[in-house]
Amino acid sequence: MTWFSRNREASSLRRWKPSGVTLFNLAMLAFAAAWLAPEWRDWPFPALTLDAPVPAVSSDRLSADFALCHRGDGTNCVVDGDTFWFAGVKYRIADIDTPETHSPRCAAEAALGARATERLAALLSAGPFSLESGERASDRYGRALRIVTRDGASIGETLVAEGLARQWGGHRDPWC
Repeated sequence: MTWFSRNREASSLRRWKPSGVTLFNLAMLAFAAAWLAPEWRDWPFPALTLDAPVPAVSSDRLSADFALCHRGDGTNCVVDGDTFWFAGVKYRIADIDTPETHSPRCAAEAALGARATERLAALLSAGPFSLESGERASDRYGRALRIVTRDGASIGETLVAEGLARQWGGHRDPWC
């Protein structure tokens, strides 16, 4: 028998017997794993608690200076109180209805529609905003239907609160 085979036989006969230091290390590792388990459960995203304040993060990234449209030039302009062009796309604000400025039924509708149009241009130009999808992507005229928000609040709701619009009820009601 050679030296190599004798050592191999001897090493295979040995059994692993943990020393006191090894058992202590294993016990500490198990304790640390059990103690840290709640923090590891949500890694890499920490758990949010109801007591902790959640920082407000604005996702508003769209912005432009809006003028009034003259026959649909299609470049960042407001058609009426609930319709505007932005970056070559025509949008209708999905959550409101405003008085008509094109073919109004009475002078009061025309005046209120003009005020709503001016106010929408001012609101859109006031800073970054977001366009959120609603129930449908577009209307029967091909306009993209979106809810316009700034800091999570609907710009349409601002027009409603100011008396320049009403919430969309699924159909147009007369303003006269």
